[in-house]
Amino acid sequence: MKGRLGIRIRSIVRRSMLGYGLMLCLVAAAAPPKVLHVALGSAETGFDPVMTSDLNTAAIEQQLFESLLTYDYLARPAKLVPRLAAAMPEVQEGGKLWIFTLKRGVWFAPDAAFTEPRREVTSADVVYTLMRFMDPKNRSPYKFLLDGKIVGLDERAEMARRTGHFDYDTPVAGLQMLDRYRLAIRLKATDYNFGHAMAQPMMGVVAREVIEKYAGDTASHPVGTGPYRLGRWMRGARIQLLKNPNFRQERWHFTATNEQDQRLVREMEGKPIPSIDEIDLQVVEEPQSAWLSFGKGELDILGIPAQFAPLALEGDRLRGDWRARGIRLERSVDPSIAYYFINQEDPVLGGQGADKVALRRAIFLAIDDAEMIRVMAKGQAIRNAYPIPPGVAGYDPGYRSLLNFNPWLANRLLDAYGYRRGRDGYRQLPGGGELALHYTTGLSSQDRELDEVMKKSLDRIGLRFISDKRKFPDIIRAERQCLIQFRLSGWVADYPDGDNFMQLWYGPHTHENNASCYRDATWDRLYEATLTLPDSPQRDALYHRLARRLELQGVTKVSTSPVRNVLSQPWVMGFKVHPILPSVWAYLDIAAEHAAGRAP
Repeated sequence: MKGRLGIRIRSIVRRSMLGYGLMLCLVAAAAPPKVLHVALGSAETGFDPVMTSDLNTAAIEQQLFESLLTYDYLARPAKLVPRLAAAMPEVQEGGKLWIFTLKRGVWFAPDAAFTEPRREVTSADVVYTLMRFMDPKNRSPYKFLLDGKIVGLDERAEMARRTGHFDYDTPVAGLQMLDRYRLAIRLKATDYNFGHAMAQPMMGVVAREVIEKYAGDTASHPVGTGPYRLGRWMRGARIQLLKNPNFRQERWHFTATNEQDQRLVREMEGKPIPSIDEIDLQVVEEPQSAWLSFGKGELDILGIPAQFAPLALEGDRLRGDWRARGIRLERSVDPSIAYYFINQEDPVLGGQGADKVALRRAIFLAIDDAEMIRVMAKGQAIRNAYPIPPGVAGYDPGYRSLLNFNPWLANRLLDAYGYRRGRDGYRQLPGGGELALHYTTGLSSQDRELDEVMKKSLDRIGLRFISDKRKFPDIIRAERQCLIQFRLSGWVADYPDGDNFMQLWYGPHTHENNASCYRDATWDRLYEATLTLPDSPQRDALYHRLARRLELQGVTKVSTSPVRNVLSQPWVMGFKVHPILPSVWAYLDIAAEHAAGRAP
């Protein structure tokens, strides 16, 4: 009797507990999903990391894929930390040998390309990913991160150029798989920035099965190990990211360095990464539309479009009515540059003849950077003439440009080199014939305003202006083909070192990141010398010579570094602007009561 009664009691308790657990599951199932709504200022260009070059796409790939290293969310200055790696790499032989150990139990997102239920990341995947950057068929704009660095890899790429086939199966001397989870990367020379290279979003590890299954359309089939996976995708309009069901269990744990960070720690400490179920990304090319959507609470985070800064800011503070709504402002000088470039291969503007150099320098002298800051940036930028921005190793605050606004000198140059005005007031080529500048911009209202400012600049010196309007992905493709004549472009730091900016004019990077299509043996030799040096006065001196040569030859004019103003709604938790990471969405949360209010 006694024993039978005990069995019965345990059975009743078990049924009660099962019922309670079922009730909890039903409650959890009923909880509305947490959705983060974000706007992208331009369309994505596809999601194969090896082919990525624009910031918006990199921001998405930051969530889909994982690189070996990343940057601590709160540490300033930016600090490298492990991501796919289990710990920071062992660096041996004076920086020439880097040994990485992978975390175990890291799985790719589900995909039909895999034959097993779950596919674990191994050292072979890292080796394959690195090889892809050097495969000529991929034409990777970030090949520069590995160019000339890994023993045997350049030779493998050269063989592929000769044969038309990249050999992924024969081992490369500098990429050694020590075991399933450990690999050694041997460099040809000391590289003080190699750790930063391994932290880039485009270094996100991919699986060979996926790349081969979707050959020819890999940009449409991103399969990584990141916290999110691609959901619905309306190209150029809307992108949905969903929690990756195979993502490992990670918890939010970062160290506060100031009072604001302490608030973030109180909000987020111990929460799962990611805490948000879905990220809704909308391509909103018109800044006014994004601005209005944020004001109505339809967007959760918004970088303030420059033209709306006067409506949101009082000096460098958020307006009182916005603060009263609980909206927060994050403000910092971006580690980025806005720079004008002229295609050095262009038949009208390119070449090193004295007349062509004079023409290009006159164009740059006609641009009033103060006017650009006032009119285009609405005061939310600083004048920066140096190719390396503040906050990045190698920046020179004392640099003085030769190409500051001086229309009088610009006109004198054009007169001296035979660019005479015709009856219509516009200048002609020295030998006669029409001279017109094709200036490329996007399709937004701000781009139209930029056209007006540029036309005004060229009118000062009698040069005919023609607006070349294109969608952003088309601009990027044309740049790589050296088909853009003249443009205001921008570059945001991939890593906080001057090399990331100076490489923009390195000859071998033409058709990749060198949109100027600039090839100069002297410049290249000086740049290559910087690669052998750490951050030091010696390297800074070489950077100074490189910057000056760009100006003397009329290749580029660095104009500004923008001030970034980012707003977040009061229900967004854990948000902090990062100087390097293109997106931080996996570190955020949405207040549960707000998510419930948004539920249909």
